[in-house]
Amino acid sequence: MKAMVIQEYGPAEQFVEQELPAPEIRPGHVIIKVAATSVNPLDTKIRAGLVQANPPFPAILHGDVSGIVTEVGEGVESLSVGDEVFGFAGGLKNYQGALADYMLADARLLTKKPDNLAFGEAAALPVVFITAWRALIDRAQIQPKDKVLIHAGTGGVGHIAIQIAKWAGAKVYTTVSSEEKAEIARQLGADETINYKQESVEKYVQRCTDGQGFDVVFDTVGTDNMDLSFQAARVSGTVVTIAARSTHDLSPLHGKNLTLHVVFIATPLLYGQDFDTHGEALEAMTSLTSDGYVRPLLDETLYSFQEVAQAHSKVESGQALGKVVLLR
Repeated sequence: MKAMVIQEYGPAEQFVEQELPAPEIRPGHVIIKVAATSVNPLDTKIRAGLVQANPPFPAILHGDVSGIVTEVGEGVESLSVGDEVFGFAGGLKNYQGALADYMLADARLLTKKPDNLAFGEAAALPVVFITAWRALIDRAQIQPKDKVLIHAGTGGVGHIAIQIAKWAGAKVYTTVSSEEKAEIARQLGADETINYKQESVEKYVQRCTDGQGFDVVFDTVGTDNMDLSFQAARVSGTVVTIAARSTHDLSPLHGKNLTLHVVFIATPLLYGQDFDTHGEALEAMTSLTSDGYVRPLLDETLYSFQEVAQAHSKVESGQALGKVVLLR
């Protein structure tokens, strides 16, 4: 089979096309004829060597995948040959990624693709949906009428988080950087938008919560934004972050009696744990997309697998609006 691989960590230009043996079926696994994948910040960090995911070289990256099952291993009862599937299933350690003609995947990391999603849309969803679901539903346990602040509402995780929080009955607030992004966020379901370039934390906390702070703050950005999230949360509120690789003064957590959660999508593959929780998120993803509660926002440029370097550069530039998708 053909695959786009890297031979060492480095810039996006590391990707080359290579002919490799097709994967062989194993118990508990399926083989997928890959149709599409998407780029997540995790993928770019693994490629650059910033996340110690240790894929063997030549490394086939990318965890998000959609495609058609061509072989089913012993013990797999949930999937059959011919099923259209999607999930987050590889791209790190010894789990082959999706940038290839065929992908061997643990069946527990996949679910059937709803008919109302194209393959490109399906490939845009797993990492961002599972991350947002685990952050808001599993960890923060948001409740109807909670005031939930989601940072970067038109980003990959943020735009899905808006839709999940709205489905859960929360009042949804989100930060954006322009009126164009504010309009997209409102279309996704945000009740209020906040241009963080024009409004300080103190001002929008006063405007949106009468100075009390938000019940839940979801930090999808990290670095200094985590400190702003502590500032925006109410006393005894909850902060969830997906970007905690930085140093922070945690005294605001103590002073406001806050709860802090960190969510990392790769835990099942890195440690062989949390497969059950991962599976629950997959079931929710199928249900909410099938019923029309959640749709992915795709960047206007679609890439081929051979254009993966350009796709990574687009994500790293910060110029992508929604998810960057690659079609095989």
